[in-house]
Formats: sequence, C-alpha cells, structure tokens
Amino acid sequence: MKTTSADSRATVDSVWLENRRAGSALGIDESAPRIAWTADSPSPDDAVELELTRDKGTVERHISHGGAQRLIDWPFAPLTSREAVTLRLRFNDEEGFAGPSDWSAPLAIEAGLLDREDWAVPFVSPSASAPQGAVRPGHLLRAEWDNVDLGVDVTKVQRARIYSTAHGVYELELNGRSVSDDLLSPGWTSYSHRLRYQTHDVTDILQSGRNAIGVWLADGWYRGRIGFDGGLWDVYGNDVAVLLQLELTLEDGSVVDVPLTDGWRSHASPVTAAALYEGESYDSRLLPEGFSAPGFDDSTWQTPTLLDLSDFSAKLEAPTGPPVRVTEVLKPINVEAIAGSRIRLDFGQNIAGKLRIRVNGPAGHTVTLHHAEVLEDGALGVRPLRSAVSIDRYTLSGNGVEEWTPRFTVHGFRFAEIENWPGAIETLDVEALVVHTDMQRTGWFESSHPGLNRLHENVVWSMRDNFVDLPTDCPQRDERLGWTGDIQVFAPTALRLFGAHGTLKGWLRDVAYEQGDQGHVPNFVPWIECGFPNHPTAAWGDAAVIVPWEMYQHDGDLRVLRDQYDSMRGWVDLVDRLSGHTGLWNTGFQLGDWLDPAAPPDNPGESHTDKSLVATAYHVRTSQILAATAELLGKTVDAARYRSIADRAVVAFQAEFISPHGRVVSDTVTSIALAIAFDLFANEDQLRVAGRRLGQLVEASDFRISTGFVGTPIICDALVRVGELDAAYHLLLQEELPSWLYPVSMGATTIWERWDSMLPDGTINPGDMTSFNHYALGAVAGFLHRVVAGLDSAEPGWRTLRIEPRPGGGLTHASASHLTPLGPASSSWNRVGRHFTANVLVPPGATATVVLPEGGGTFTVGAGSHTFQSTFRDASDDPRKPSPRRW
Repeated sequence: MKTTSADSRATVDSVWLENRRAGSALGIDESAPRIAWTADSPSPDDAVELELTRDKGTVERHISHGGAQRLIDWPFAPLTSREAVTLRLRFNDEEGFAGPSDWSAPLAIEAGLLDREDWAVPFVSPSASAPQGAVRPGHLLRAEWDNVDLGVDVTKVQRARIYSTAHGVYELELNGRSVSDDLLSPGWTSYSHRLRYQTHDVTDILQSGRNAIGVWLADGWYRGRIGFDGGLWDVYGNDVAVLLQLELTLEDGSVVDVPLTDGWRSHASPVTAAALYEGESYDSRLLPEGFSAPGFDDSTWQTPTLLDLSDFSAKLEAPTGPPVRVTEVLKPINVEAIAGSRIRLDFGQNIAGKLRIRVNGPAGHTVTLHHAEVLEDGALGVRPLRSAVSIDRYTLSGNGVEEWTPRFTVHGFRFAEIENWPGAIETLDVEALVVHTDMQRTGWFESSHPGLNRLHENVVWSMRDNFVDLPTDCPQRDERLGWTGDIQVFAPTALRLFGAHGTLKGWLRDVAYEQGDQGHVPNFVPWIECGFPNHPTAAWGDAAVIVPWEMYQHDGDLRVLRDQYDSMRGWVDLVDRLSGHTGLWNTGFQLGDWLDPAAPPDNPGESHTDKSLVATAYHVRTSQILAATAELLGKTVDAARYRSIADRAVVAFQAEFISPHGRVVSDTVTSIALAIAFDLFANEDQLRVAGRRLGQLVEASDFRISTGFVGTPIICDALVRVGELDAAYHLLLQEELPSWLYPVSMGATTIWERWDSMLPDGTINPGDMTSFNHYALGAVAGFLHRVVAGLDSAEPGWRTLRIEPRPGGGLTHASASHLTPLGPASSSWNRVGRHFTANVLVPPGATATVVLPEGGGTFTVGAGSHTFQSTFRDASDDPRKPSPRRW
C-alpha cells in the first residue's frame, strides 16, 4: 500500500450555509443558518474560528470546538430581515503550537424578508381572470420612480434589492436590463400553502434620477393548463399577478421603500400565447421598445388590479434550492432539409429545454419550431407528447437579425424541425438551450465498458431533464408531475449525482402540506385532481419516509428528519391503520411493481408480483426507518412503538408471503429481491433458498430484466447480497430487450420510461404512456458507484467510507468519484490479468475501510490518496474474456 497524505497545515477552502453548497447566500430566510465548510487537508486540531463582520464594521469571533462537525450551529445573534454580514473561517490551535491558519475567502450572507409583516405591497394583476380552454397570452407591467423625488443620492445607496414573486411565471427588467438569468420563477410549489420569493441585487443597475421596472408575466403552473387527461385550468387561482417590493439601503443603514404601487401600468405582451405544454408564440412587432426603461410613454397602458396580500394565505418563503437556468448550449450535430418547407435538426442529446434562433427576414414572417424526442417512420415522433404539442412560433419584426428564445415554456426533445425558415439552409442559426435546476454536479463514473459509460450519462441527463424546479417523471408530455414513487426509488442515486438536497427539501415541504390536505401522501406532489386515483399507495406514499431518510444518510444532517418527522409518522400511522394494526397491507388501491416488462402496454400496473406483498414489504421498511429516526431524535417512546409496528409487519409478511423453506409468493424476481433487500427472511436457511431461486429466475430469463419500478432499483444489489455477483453483471451488461443496455444499443441518450419505449423495428411503443426521459429505471447508477467502482459511505455524512470494488463482467477498469459533504472521494481500479490495482481518495476528516477483491486484504486508512495492489488467485479469471456463467 502506498499513501500520500495532505499537507499537515490545513486551511478552510470553502464555506457555505445549510446545504447550499453551490448556492447563493443572498435573501436567505434562516435567521440562524448553520455553517458548513470543507478543508483542503486534515485539520491538525478540532478548533474552528469563525469571524462575522456586520454591516457597520462590527466584528464578532467565536471558537467552535466541533471541528469534526460538518454543520456548525450559528453562534452569533440571529440575523434580522435584510441584514447583511460577511463570514470567514480558519483553524486556530488555541494552545498556540501551530498558530492560526489562513482565513477562508469571505462568504457574503444576507437575510431576506423574514416576516410576512415585512411585505408592504399588494399583488399587481394585469389579468384577474381569463376564459378557459385556449392558451392565454402573456402580459407586460411597468412602473417608474425618480430618486430625486425620494431624496435619494444614488452614490449613497449601499445596496438595492428587489423582493418579488408571482402568481404565474415572471421575468424582471430594470432600466432596460435583465435582472437575473433565472427561468420560470417562482417555480412550482403547493401554491395554496407556500409561495417562494426571489431576492435580486440590482445595485449596479440603479441609476440617478428616473428608473423603470418592467415585468414579463404569464400563466405558468399557477393558472395555466396542467395535468393529463385534458388537464386543469386555474388550479390555484384565477389571476396572474406579480408581488414586487423594491428597497434601497443607504450608507447610514436606513431603508427607503420605493413607492411603486400607484405607478403600475399594464399592456398586452408580444407573447401572444404561452403555456408549459403547448409552447409559446411571440410577435416581435408587438414589443413596446424600451418599456422597461425610464421615459417610456405608457399613457395608453391600462391600470392593473391591485390584490391585497392579506387575501392570500400562502406562506412567502425564500427558495431552499437553486433556480432554474440555462445550464448548457448545444449545437445540432446534423441539419437536413425535409419536405414541407421544414429543416430538421438533431442535437444528439435528449434534453429539457428550448431553442434559440437568430433569424433575418421580412416583417410579419412566422417561423414555427416543432420538437420531439425521437423519430418514427421518418417523421417527428409526437404521439407520446399527447396534448403537449410543444410548438413555438416567432413572428419577425423585420429589423435585421433577430434573436429569440421562448421565456415561459420548456420542451423535452432531441429533434427539432424549423418550419418556414426565411432563407437558405446555410443561413440557419439555431441552438438548443438545456434548462433545469442549476444543481452542482457531485458524482461521476467511468469504466472500460462504453455501454455502461453511456448508460451512466443517460441517467445523469434524465436527472437533469427531470429536475426543472422539482423532481418530475418526464419533461415532454402533458404530465411533468412530481411523482412520489419515481423519486422514492431514485433519491439515493440523485444525491450521488447532484447537489439535490435543496430542491428535495422544498419538495418535501409540499409533500407534508399535501399530505395534510389529502389525509395521505398523494401519488404526485404538488397534487392536482386530474383524474388519477387518489388513494394511499405503497412505494409512492413511502417517499415521505424514504426520501428524507436518504437525505440524512447522505448528509448526516438530522434536521431533515426533524422537519419531516410529523409527515413520516403520519404515513406510517396511516398504513398501520389500513392494515388493521396487523402489519399486513392487503386492501385498497395499489400500483405494485409498476411497468413490469411482462405487463401489457395498455395496463402497466398488471405486474406478476403480488401487490399486497409489495405494500407489506414497504410497510416494514418505512416503519423500521421511522423507528430509527425516532431513536436518532431522542423520541424513545415513539421509537419503541414503531419498532413494534415494524416487527408486527415482518411477522405478517413472513406468515403471508414466505414459506417455511424460503419460497416467496409470486415467485418473481421482484418479490424475492424485495424480501432480500428489505431483510424479511426469518433465518439464513430461508435466505439461501431464496437467493438460489433468484439466481435461477434471472438465468431463466436469459439475464433480461423482468422487474418494474419497485424491483429494478434493488435487483443487482439483491443478487450481490446472496453471492450472485456474476448474475448481477450478466443482467447489467445484457443488451437484448428488456435490459438497461437495450436503449443504449438503440441510440438512447436518456433513460426510458418503458424498457421498450422504442421497439426493435424503430417504432414507438403503442401504449398511451411512453416517455423517452424517465429517471426511475436509472437508479442502477447507484450500483455502478457502490459496487462496480466500490465507492460507498459506511455511515451517514461520509465520515467513514467503505471502498470495496467488485470486478466482474469482463471489465478491466472502473472508477467513481463523489463530492461528499467533506470533500472529494474516489475509488478507481484496474485489472491486467491477475494483477489488480486500486487507487483511493479519502476526503479530509474521514476514514475508509478498503476491501480488496478475492481476499486481497482489508485496510483502514485516513484522509489522502492511497494505492493498493493485489493478485488474483486464478489467471483464468482474466476479465478481458467474457465472464463465464455459473450455471
């Protein structure tokens, strides 16, 4: 073993608040946020010195002796609304042997409006109601003020802030300039309960004398059509409106509220139609040039309706996660002219996003943009979109080269067709803008198998495309809902790949709110009554317990468990009642092992696995998690109660679904994998019998997938648990339908909803529910990290790692890396004949147990880089040859 330790003198290399590792600390709504940090090397001591500088230069210092803590409780006086401070950290050896380290870079922190009473403005509505049934137009709003009239010298303004939100979706301009690059703000929440507001720093845009604000506004999720089976209009209200408060903080600390309420004016927008599903139409001839600049003549504009804030009960709160933004720009990899005055573009990647065009043509000429994920029979495959037609239209003003991209819609597509382009194909100038929540990437995987590498990237892309403000099922059809079952199975993988904690934290708040309204956890959140059965459903409702638990497992942060405890408890208590306090949940509506590949296209819930078995297994799992949560939170009485409920459910499961010899009811891969993964067997003899049967079933299927939403995320781990590593690799590397690599062989760039979303002949699955961008079946990416590459956490928060690579399947190398809460960690291995080498990186403040394959040894190491070598016993296991089947 070779070890390289980091320098002995550590410094704090990054500081952030709560779990906003890559997020802004502007406009936060915590008065006492916890402080997180990472070091560039192991600390020589446990003392961390914190220095806080307040607005008037007052400096406060505090020594924390919890250097091993990732989150330090705020040691200073709580922040007040609007308060701005800076924070920096360093290590400080109080004994004086080493002296203090260098300070970290300062972190600017600013509180938002912490109390509802801080809001002193009404909602401003250009449309208090509108007819249903047709896509509605957008709206413009503007207001002006004069700093001279306010007695404000702009040179004395220390900071200028806009606090804003909307019923609908909106964008802001100040003095002709865009205020931010956020998209689709304020995003989608359970609007009747909570509405997020944004804080914008506009200090540098402010000017002397007159200033003007402009607002673009459209229906969005609040009032637009959402949901399937025709969808619903005006779900949250009849109005579209903006709530906007502008404040100037002067050098002396005084705050000037800019009076805008009586100055608002509204007008029709050049956005003549805007909807999330249908697309956007824009007539550039209708743009009032300079409407967001001072001096614009708005004398013909209308006076909007003012809606009193007190008439709306939703809590106003700051976002917990990053905003939606354009995160990448793609050029087409192929452009071709086709019939019908169209030009087809292939961007080489299925995305959530929109097009940006640069076009030159006569006034009144309209260019139409069509979108689809795949091609079928030589045309755009639009049938899976259902009623989400996904068509954008741009009408030119005729003023030279015009650049345009839609503001208030997003599409799921790889292919686009441009209809009626005003020029030769050589003049086409079109790009695809990738749009999603701007999360920090935290997980990577690479191996010697190109198919696995593409599979992993497909998972990454499907997560990106389905985190457009909240975790959804798909980004393209008339659905795009926060299905609880999808994120329940995918959460561990999501937290490996991206810094999703903030997004999930906010979504879980909505889970709790909707749970309170419905009396149970609905199947998607936010919940809308669009025709889907609204009943307690195993594996879907269990997200209320499993998602916060997985967040705790990743971050080691108990706060998410405290915040969600009532919701977690409410779900388990409900299922206990539904089981008649027997532990056996065998009544009511269930989805079961949804999308079992053996189910018919028009009935995806017709699984071969007993739905009551699935429901009871999940009842065991979530009651066990709740008991562990109660123990962690010091709720000993609750912990005992939920252990009793879990034990009762285990007994019920064993009596109903497992024979004394270990055979499992349904005799399916999913039923056995669930019993293995959730540790439901009474003894090791039963486990051995079940493991042997699982291997037989997987082999009998010729190592093709025979599991749906419930079984797929756990099947490979279940096989490894019972000693069937080869079978797991055969299943993982299978390319025939149904399998993970079949879509890859068909050119997929995202994870499909169905194993056969596209049939081998290139036609689209005939089912009404067919998406080419669903992350749920991509939960296997976690297996690639944990087992194939061998990188895993041995305790919550990654304080202890377990690195145990499991080579197989003919792979000659594999690697995974993850930006843990403590810093980067990685595991990389390669094999040449009998010679095996592993390279390990352990983050500062952590230790790792490294287990080499085939008895190569077990080692405990600290932070730093380490190299291990071992020799396989049998050269016949040369991984460059296909791994032989064991049967």
